[in-house]
Amino acid sequence: MSDTTDATGGASDTTDATGDASDTTDATGGASEAAREQVDVPDDAVLELENVDSGYGEVQVLYDLTMHLRGDEIICLIGPNGAGKSTVLKTAFGMLTPWTGSVRYHGEDIGGMAPEDIVRKGVGYVPQTENVFSSLTIDENLRMGGTARDDDLGPILEQLYERFPLLQDKRREKARNLSGGQRQVLALARALVMKPDVLLIDEPSAGLAPNTADEVFADVQTVNDMDTAIMMVEQNAVKGLEISDRGYVLDQGTVRFEDQADDLLDNDEVVDLYLGG
Repeated sequence: MSDTTDATGGASDTTDATGDASDTTDATGGASEAAREQVDVPDDAVLELENVDSGYGEVQVLYDLTMHLRGDEIICLIGPNGAGKSTVLKTAFGMLTPWTGSVRYHGEDIGGMAPEDIVRKGVGYVPQTENVFSSLTIDENLRMGGTARDDDLGPILEQLYERFPLLQDKRREKARNLSGGQRQVLALARALVMKPDVLLIDEPSAGLAPNTADEVFADVQTVNDMDTAIMMVEQNAVKGLEISDRGYVLDQGTVRFEDQADDLLDNDEVVDLYLGG
């Protein structure tokens, strides 16, 4: 990977103007232009997307999408390739500006705000790829995650080393020497240096062996235990839902199902259409 970074303190996103190939759909594939309904949002929601249309250039990907994240939960976004899952995260994080609708963080509209400003407010983002600096040590990677802070990083770094002992053991090693699972742990920890209360995670288990993926999912739960709400995209739908409180099933850029994670796993239609039967 190229070792470049933007003002968010994270690895730069290398998506081109056409967007992620897995998150594109044509204008005929989304929701209708029917009247949009007001959706009740719980008082403890920390992040809300309401009636959002979004996409890349002239290609619309999200259609009238509404969802929310409470302050103590993990939610998992699942669905087929091209459903718009990663586009939801990029829109929430300011990498894409919603065409219509709103993105609110603690009630404040942040739709289209610069990612570095969203980070400072308390939202972190872990992309699927390009999420660590391979030529830097683990300690240097973590410090890069705190470039937007103006205080002493020592206390938060020590807290993260305590939470993720493998990073402590390898803190002077180059990130290029880490396994895929270890890189994911570093990427998670790096996003936590800014002490976000919301973390957006894109495909944490992508490309990992099953046992390593299980370890990464356990680390995601550890992050949630640190009072960080998590909105996670995960292609391994069953595993993702098993560690989540609620789930959203996306199809053609809009929400097809929303429910408690356990209920989605028990929903015959969801199982048949999206969980491989």
